[in-house]
Amino acid sequence: MDRKRLLRNPLIWILLALLIYLGFSQLFDDTRGYSEVTTSVALTQIQDGNVRDALVEDREQQLRLTLDRPIEVDGNETTQVLAQYPAQLSGQIFDQVRQVPGIAEYDTLVRQDSFLSTLLITMIPLALVLIVLFWFLNNAQGGGNRVMSFGKSKAKQLNKDMPKNTFSDVAGADEAVEELYEIKDFLQNPGRYQALGAKIPKGVLLYGPPGTGKTLLARAVAGEAGVPFYTISGSDFVEMFVGVGASRVRDLFEQAKQNAPCIIFVDEIDAVGRQRGAGLGGGHDEREQTLNQLLVEMDGFDARGGIILIAATNRPDILDPALLRPGRFDRQIPVAAPDLAGRRAILSVHSKGKPFAQDVDFESLAKRTVGMSGADLANVINEAALLTARENDSQITGAALEESVDRVVGGPKRKSKIVSEREKKITAYHEGGHALAAWAMPDLEPVYKLTILPRGRTGGHALVVPEDDKGLMTRAEMIARLVFAMGGRSAEELVFHEPTTGASSDIDQATKIARAMVTEYGMSAKLGAVRYGREQGDPFLGRSMGNQADYSLEVAHEIDEEVRKLIEAAHTEAWQILNTYRDVLDDLVLELLEKETLNRRDLERIFGSVEKRPRITAFNDFGDRTPSEKPPIKTPRELAHERGEPWPEPERTPTPVGSGAANGHGEAPGLPGASPFPAGGSAPARPDAPNDGGYGPDPVPAPAPAGNGNGVHGATPNGNGRPAGADGRQQPGRGSGYAPPPPAVAPNYGAPPDWRPATTPHGQSWPPANWGGQQGQAPQQPSPQNQQQDPQQQDPRQQGPQQQGPQQGGDPQQGPVRNGPWTGSSGTTDGPRTGDRRGDDPEAGH
Repeated sequence: MDRKRLLRNPLIWILLALLIYLGFSQLFDDTRGYSEVTTSVALTQIQDGNVRDALVEDREQQLRLTLDRPIEVDGNETTQVLAQYPAQLSGQIFDQVRQVPGIAEYDTLVRQDSFLSTLLITMIPLALVLIVLFWFLNNAQGGGNRVMSFGKSKAKQLNKDMPKNTFSDVAGADEAVEELYEIKDFLQNPGRYQALGAKIPKGVLLYGPPGTGKTLLARAVAGEAGVPFYTISGSDFVEMFVGVGASRVRDLFEQAKQNAPCIIFVDEIDAVGRQRGAGLGGGHDEREQTLNQLLVEMDGFDARGGIILIAATNRPDILDPALLRPGRFDRQIPVAAPDLAGRRAILSVHSKGKPFAQDVDFESLAKRTVGMSGADLANVINEAALLTARENDSQITGAALEESVDRVVGGPKRKSKIVSEREKKITAYHEGGHALAAWAMPDLEPVYKLTILPRGRTGGHALVVPEDDKGLMTRAEMIARLVFAMGGRSAEELVFHEPTTGASSDIDQATKIARAMVTEYGMSAKLGAVRYGREQGDPFLGRSMGNQADYSLEVAHEIDEEVRKLIEAAHTEAWQILNTYRDVLDDLVLELLEKETLNRRDLERIFGSVEKRPRITAFNDFGDRTPSEKPPIKTPRELAHERGEPWPEPERTPTPVGSGAANGHGEAPGLPGASPFPAGGSAPARPDAPNDGGYGPDPVPAPAPAGNGNGVHGATPNGNGRPAGADGRQQPGRGSGYAPPPPAVAPNYGAPPDWRPATTPHGQSWPPANWGGQQGQAPQQPSPQNQQQDPQQQDPRQQGPQQQGPQQGGDPQQGPVRNGPWTGSSGTTDGPRTGDRRGDDPEAGH
């Protein structure tokens, strides 16, 4: 315990005073040397005349005798004895002492209490009770506050003894670091900004998902700002007593004004800054009063100077608008999950000082951990170190990192779980169905790993890892995820003729995706581009209370029908894939039962004969809006290819995660990235053809082409799915300035070969399908002859990266559009941010 805190404890001083009192009592005790005897012994000595002198103490009712001849008391001879006598015998005792023959001296001692002593005896116990009561109240935990300082701020000022972080410790948030570095530079060099008339931002709001480094950024500012830094949590303002929160806000800014310039950091400001005028409280609510005082202090009538408020929150959507306006929080900095380059940098920071083996590939690890935050990546490295220590190894290996990622995503292995042969076989077919359905879909990321080992609350999973950090999803990509989700149930029905509970999580995820397509993203032709349902929540409760049905019962019925059609169509598509490649599925299950875990190279070998399916649908639900035949603009890279000009190829060909590396976990580490410009360092010259805004301001390399198993699905359209001319070039009258595309087969948005766009309103483009359109019929599968095409007629530059589907939508609150690996797992439901879905019943399913 801290010495200062120990000395401030009043109980210590009370005990010390008692010890001193007892010490002085023993020191000045005048009965020392007397041996205590019974009253009968003392009277016997008086009757025998063996008394030289005596003292009768009336108040204490004690008789002290000094004997002529020693007597034995407790084995020792003594001449001084002490005895007690009752008050009724005090007169008799005195008479007997006086009648002792030959007594030299006798006396009486009568003591009377003074007024002061009586007062002290009465007041001391009361004072002790009050002291103890005050101490308990003063140290009672009402949010860690003391009675006499309820209105005082609980902000802590960082001092030089505390560990400091700097901006060099922050990785994966370069934009946020740049914004905060400017504040630090303004505090240290204000003249450069004031000469231009610039003013320092009064407030900076850091918002983003948990674990992305908001608090770490604040600690870095504290370590580099060179000015006083106060830190406090949003929950430290509000207490059980009315007015405490507002008083603490005033005290906090008063301290800050006395030490200006300075920085105040409020962590989790949503605890005190939630929107007013809603919820269970009214205008008298304590939290609302605290927020009002905070608003006044940040930008009220009394101007404050030199105080910068930095706040962090995970819920910017529930903050009060008055708190977010310019003048209070001038800058609102998003701190999102890191991209590929950010994950590389974060892994580099957390791997410093740790011994790693030669087979560790951080590039592959960064690719596999799409969607993980900085805290997740730090946990991955730490788990790998713990696993290495558990095995008594001296270096962290690639296998340890692989296992640590699986532990963070799905939990630890359940090695002791006993699984029957039948259950293991059902699980293998279930996960194999996910993997085969994902492999055959052209708009889904490649399968990274397949396992039937129980982990956490799952019985197995098929892991799909994105190839990049794209943030948009097309309708075809979302449908491909529906097919992937229904692959497990389709395999159970196809092989065992009945479903199991293991598909509960898959059904739940598919329902979320399909309902979002219909109600949020406007991907239903029947219901149109309309948002159905609005979230109605209570800002004080922190979560939405549900969706308000702002549509009729008939529309609700149509929504349910559209969702059901999407899921059933995906179910049918997955069934057809598994039925077509049933032999491949059996081979996969046989090897999966033997090895229990298959990586991407194993899957590439097993699925060598599997061809990509045609894209499920082109979005042709345009109604009266006929698509334009004008092709999209050409990028500088595409124009350079058409003119035959050289364009530097990347020094490293992108490879899917888990394939092509020497260690089996990804590509080889340490290779530099490709430059987007030619060797001269600048982009190729633009053509002289007029094209107002037709070319982007900066050349951007086209994405790497991705093969798709046939010559149709990767074709890039010229704008409406049909060729501009017989040779694929722009027809006359289409306008100048558009570079002609290279000769190629007629692109068709990836639809079956006989598809053509509607040239008249409500025209049929291709055989009706039930993918959310009006017809509700199953799509016709093209013949194998139509699925194949002469590879010489297919321009590889026109192939789109069909296997690099996005994982995250533009809205951070979107449900099924997410960033991270996707898993199809047995007996699981929605779990962590990476897509691992865990079931309600740990033992349900497989």
